[in-house]
Amino acid sequence: MTDCKPSPSPADTTFQLSKHGETFDDPSLFRSIVGALQYATITRPEISFSVSRVCQYMQNPTLDHWKAVKRILRYLKGSLTHGISITPSTSSTINVYCDAGWAADPDDRRSHHGFAVYYGPNLISWSSRKQKVVARSSTEAEYRAIAFAASEVSWLASLIKELRLPCPRPPVIFCDNISAIYLTANPVFHQRSKHIEIDYHFVREKVACGQLCVKYIPSTDQTADVFTKALSSSRFAHLRSKLTVSKPDMRLPGGVR
Repeated sequence: MTDCKPSPSPADTTFQLSKHGETFDDPSLFRSIVGALQYATITRPEISFSVSRVCQYMQNPTLDHWKAVKRILRYLKGSLTHGISITPSTSSTINVYCDAGWAADPDDRRSHHGFAVYYGPNLISWSSRKQKVVARSSTEAEYRAIAFAASEVSWLASLIKELRLPCPRPPVIFCDNISAIYLTANPVFHQRSKHIEIDYHFVREKVACGQLCVKYIPSTDQTADVFTKALSSSRFAHLRSKLTVSKPDMRLPGGVR
């Protein structure tokens, strides 16, 4: 792939991966490259969704899965100089963006969720993974995404407190599903939400105690969208910049990469 044609995005929006298809003749090569790509996500969060998807087919990869892997490599080929930018800032607020793609997997109809955690303007934590159970509604999928994000941000808030760093206000989670936001604040356990496990409702306790705030954000401004689905080149490039993934700018003194 050294001389391959670069791709503007790591995933194809016109094709959905499935476990069915012609078997790839070299599974060991597939597993080796996908394993290496997992390390790449440590500094390249924008490929997390694409890598997460191909990781689900390690056992029996097909030709379509191999094409998806090569698409990721083509994207990395065209963006070798990109990386996360860490810049000095006086802001110490914690903001989280979380999203879910309901029933995104065509094989088992499980949803895919992701989140991005910012400390000030800097991205410090992110995730993109398939949910372990089937969500019966988009609200449930989004609520589970909030729960996973709340768990992560609770740990980060505790760590920041132990390090004696300032945190002027409770962390804010931004979600684009109004029904899921209502569930985090409404103390009444509705009939329609009984199928959601009780242990996920610790989010309500965090909100009630003032340790967490959940707010609405339009889907067009949802940064975590890049962790839940394949996007067009223009949309992907826009959200990639939101993740502070860019080329190094030598004109910025004190910037760390």
